[in-house]
Amino acid sequence: MKRLNIHGVGDVRLDTYERPEAGPNDVVVRMKSVGICGSDLSYIKMGGMPAEPGGQTALGHEGAGEVLQVGSGVSGIAVGDAVIVNPMMTPSNIGSGGPEGAFTEELLVREAQLGTSILPIPEGVDFDVAAMCEPLAVAMHGVNRAEVKPGDKVVVFGCGPIGLGMLLWLKDRGVDEVVALDLSEERLERARAIGVQAALDPSKVDLRAELARLHGEVPSFNRVGVGTDAFIDAAGAPHILAQVIMMAKFHARLVITAAYMKPIEFPVGRMLTSEMTITTAVGYPTEMPEVIAAMPRLKDQIAAMISHKLPFGEVLHGLEIAATPQSAKVMIQFEEA
Repeated sequence: MKRLNIHGVGDVRLDTYERPEAGPNDVVVRMKSVGICGSDLSYIKMGGMPAEPGGQTALGHEGAGEVLQVGSGVSGIAVGDAVIVNPMMTPSNIGSGGPEGAFTEELLVREAQLGTSILPIPEGVDFDVAAMCEPLAVAMHGVNRAEVKPGDKVVVFGCGPIGLGMLLWLKDRGVDEVVALDLSEERLERARAIGVQAALDPSKVDLRAELARLHGEVPSFNRVGVGTDAFIDAAGAPHILAQVIMMAKFHARLVITAAYMKPIEFPVGRMLTSEMTITTAVGYPTEMPEVIAAMPRLKDQIAAMISHKLPFGEVLHGLEIAATPQSAKVMIQFEEA
């Protein structure tokens, strides 16, 4: 078999791989579809997260497939089941520093448990849509952390796969006044297709003026903020935090879901007059089951978020595509051996 590994900074290879034998509490999943995540690209830039000096980092954590082998101590899971792997619930944290990564033909899931690390795919949902569960769960957790409700006004910075997922969940929850921001016209078009209030390139408009027009303005402590209730940062541009603070209304909320590799400065003094809340969101502690339950009714909208599909043998080219602003979700598909 083959497995996608990081060997060093910018050095990623599709290597020959021999899967370890499964133990009595393990499950082996024949992979069918695995998505390329922005964190995969970040891991490559930083040289991976080897468990020991000189080690490799196995990539891939957005996977769905068919159960190939079930250990004698595993209950509720059968050979042939169509399943989603929840990497956060695996002891090896699949694809994020452990010995396993989903970019391989057969994935060993250690200490597998139905309902936690292994989740059934609903009938009628294909493997590509099922593999979107992980990024959609990340997006849902970000929306949950923003504590939004129908009638709220929301801004989402970034319309990559996570940002698009956030727009999908916001619309699904009846939040109609949503402004999407991105530098890529292709991604803005995808946001418009979801049905946002507005999709703007912030480098081409006066963002504060546009938000004042769309969401109104609210006086607070001798200054005026835009009427936006919640901002969600799925972009990671270093100016976003300060920009939001300077235009936030009283008790506005900001959720940071993007990864910042370097410290940033922001105007703490300005926050005194808004009493705004800044928090973060990472992963999906509880969201995957809710995402899966929604898949049958949202499968067409989810499928529309996939911009490219490539065979496993072209995964290195897929990584290149995923790094371009023209892409949304890049999906790697596996054929039967």
